[in-house]
Amino acid sequence: MVIRIVKMTFKLEKIEDFLSFLEENKHKIRNFPGCLMVEILQEIGQPNVIMTHSHWESEQDLENYRNSELFNFVWSNTKIHFEDKPEAYSMLSLDKL
Repeated sequence: MVIRIVKMTFKLEKIEDFLSFLEENKHKIRNFPGCLMVEILQEIGQPNVIMTHSHWESEQDLENYRNSELFNFVWSNTKIHFEDKPEAYSMLSLDKL
């Protein structure tokens, strides 16, 4: 399993725009082949810092998503609201529990 965490810092006045957009489209991401789960996290004390935390069956599934029309649509409508450069991490789960 691959875990993907993306940290995004938004312009304060654009947070609601992004969250509304995500609400309209999150089911498409969650239903993408190989996606096991997606959650949206907001930092306490810094509401303009939002992270996505997703689990993927494999690296190939994540790459398929990152190369998809859906990703291009979501990303192009997300990055226009950034205040700072995003950070992204792809990790393998070592937890066997």
